[in-house]
This record gives sequence, C-alpha cells and structure tokens, in this order.
Amino acid sequence: MNEGHDDHERGPNEEDDGTGDRKEFSHDPVGHVEVGSGMTVEELVAEYGHGGIGAQTLQEAVDIYAEMLGRDDVTNFFGLAGAMVPAGMRHVVADLIRDGHINALVTTGANLTHDAIEAIGGKHHHGREEVEGRALREHDETLREEGVDRIYNVYLPQEHFALFEDHLRGEVFPALEPEGTVSIRRFTAELGRANSEVNEREDVEERAGIAAAAYENDVPVYCPAVQDSVLGLQAWMYSQTTDFSLDALADMTHLNDLAFESESAGAMVVGGGVPKNYVLQTMLVAPDAYDYAVQLTMDPPQTGGLSGATLDEARSWGKLEPTARNVSVYADATITLPIVVAGVRERIDE
Repeated sequence: MNEGHDDHERGPNEEDDGTGDRKEFSHDPVGHVEVGSGMTVEELVAEYGHGGIGAQTLQEAVDIYAEMLGRDDVTNFFGLAGAMVPAGMRHVVADLIRDGHINALVTTGANLTHDAIEAIGGKHHHGREEVEGRALREHDETLREEGVDRIYNVYLPQEHFALFEDHLRGEVFPALEPEGTVSIRRFTAELGRANSEVNEREDVEERAGIAAAAYENDVPVYCPAVQDSVLGLQAWMYSQTTDFSLDALADMTHLNDLAFESESAGAMVVGGGVPKNYVLQTMLVAPDAYDYAVQLTMDPPQTGGLSGATLDEARSWGKLEPTARNVSVYADATITLPIVVAGVRERIDE
C-alpha cells in the first residue's frame, strides 16, 4: 500500500453492486408509453417523453417549440423545404402564419408553385408509388402520356401548370413589370396578394394558402432558390420580353436586418436544402445567434450534408448560441410537423 493512500479492499462478505462511482445512470429511467382512447395530442406527446430514441426527441421538439412561440420577445424564423404543400401540409403552415407564430418564412419555389395552384382552384390527388403487375417505369410512362405528374404517391394533372402560368401572367407579373427589377420577397408578396384576391373572387373551395396568409399578415416570404422551380422558370420567361427581373441579393439585407434586430430568435426548420441553410446562416452576420432551434428531417448526419447536419453542428459555426435549446427529429416531416404543432397549440392556447 502506498503511503498516504487509503485503498479499500472488499471483504469476503462485501458484495460489489457494480455501480462504483457511476453517476450517469442513477436517475431518469426509461418509461413505457401508455395510450388510451380520448387522449389529447399533448398527452400523447408527454407519453412519448417517457420513451427513448425518436419518441423522446419528438417530445423535446414540442417543449422547445412551445417555448419559442410562447415568448413575446422571440422572432420566429421558419424554413420549409420538401414537397410539403403537395403532401397536404399547407394549412398547418398557413395557420401558423395567421396566428402570428411565424415572423419570417423561407421556402422553395416548388412549395409556392403548388400553394398557388391550390389557391386558384387546382388540386393534388392521391396516387400510387408502387404498381402491382407491371414495372413502375411503365406506369410513369403511362402517366407521362396522360399528362399527369407524380410526386411519390401524389399526382398532379399538368393542365394546372397552364392555369398557373395564366395566373402569373394575368395577375402577378403586370403589377411588378413597371417596377423593373424587384426583390424575390417583393415577388412572393405580389404572388400572395394575387392568390388571395383570385381565391376570393372565384369563390375557390380551397383556402388561399401560405403566400396569401403571409401577404395578409405582413410576413416576409423569402425564396432564395426560386430559379429551381416552375415559379422561377415562369419568372425567367417573362423577363425575356419585358423589363421585369429579380434581384437575388436584395432579400439578404432585409432578412439579415430582421435577425440583427431580434431580441431573441428561434428557428423551426422543416426539411433541409437551401431553406435550412438560408435560415441558419443569417446569424453569421448578426451579433447573436439562435436561442432555440428545432429541425424535422429524414436526412442522416453521417453523409456530411447540410440537410441532415445536426443543430449541434450548427452551434460550432456560431449559428446557435452555446446555451441554445435545440433538437433534431429524424422522421418524415409530414408525420412529425402536425404532431409537433398540435402539441404546441394545446399547450400555449391553454
């Protein structure tokens, strides 16, 4: 025995309980989720919190998002990627805007295209992603011949794109043409105005949607990759014969000013790609960073791509505060977004 060191040797009747100096596992055991009839969404989410893996992260997402929306001093940025409008998530986002829960929306030209199509009377339809008895390629070739576009298991008749072009050329572009080169934010605002007016004028059964809600509630809609969509293609074609054009950099001043002036900031990121990065990178030129962040994605982090990158990784870039509350939920956002929003609404509307 070394002098001055009091080693303890276990006696013959002294059992080793295996814990030693262990501290990590003496608390918070995993529980088992219980479900029953009549449960509210918030009650179900609370049960998720007793479990582990994805269930626990979903419950944490509700906790963080509820705190984001429940504080008056938080500016809420919302990134929306993926085929969320064709998949039926349009009302979820539009209602968040109308209820003051989104202060800035960053989305894709595709979502705005499909949003406008629904606003002026078009509809997406249930389809199939698998076909029995023949090759899927043969099925898609048949859809091509019939003039139907497929987005996994959602179908869209191509004539709706012709109606969309008429909508842009008759209701949107003429109002912008006298202004010459405009910001994308100005373009999306005019699209929202037109969607709202046509929807009401034509008494369209479907609601006016996301861009209209943003226009009516003075919420900016940024679409940094608008060129990568039918909306962008139509804007480009119109610019070939008129003075109309889009300034791709103009929105960065407005968005970065919004981030710079925020007392506190939160980010809800649905999907990845450009909307995710555009939301997060605003904090690279702001004095502070996001205090809250929730990500709903199916992209894994192991590939090194931004779409699946964890929000903890974003902290290393200075996009999140060191003390920020954040969580990434890896699951289909068409499943997780409605659950998260419903759980949060029950909590903050109490």
